[in-house]
Amino acid sequence: MNVLVDECVAKPLVKRLRGHQFKTAQEMGWASVKNGRLLTQAQASFDVFLTCDQNLEYQQNLKGWKIAVLVLSTNLWPAIKPHCDLVQKALDAITPGQCVNLQIPAD
Repeated sequence: MNVLVDECVAKPLVKRLRGHQFKTAQEMGWASVKNGRLLTQAQASFDVFLTCDQNLEYQQNLKGWKIAVLVLSTNLWPAIKPHCDLVQKALDAITPGQCVNLQIPAD
């Protein structure tokens, strides 16, 4: 799958994930693009939007979107680091149009 990584996601996470193609919003030139427009642009080339913006599903009506959205409960790398496998499993299982809120356990 092609995954667009939001600018709020901890960059070291992407290096730990496998089996997908990753591009950051910055690499696409979309760093300052707001979520509604970002999703519209992203769904033309990406299968999944990886973000930590927990308000996204409340700010945007995600019904009818082809792109899947994976929302992490935190953007703090020390919290995410021991749970990269959870992110990998969620990413591997997500389906088009689905919005998954992934709770990163507090250790």
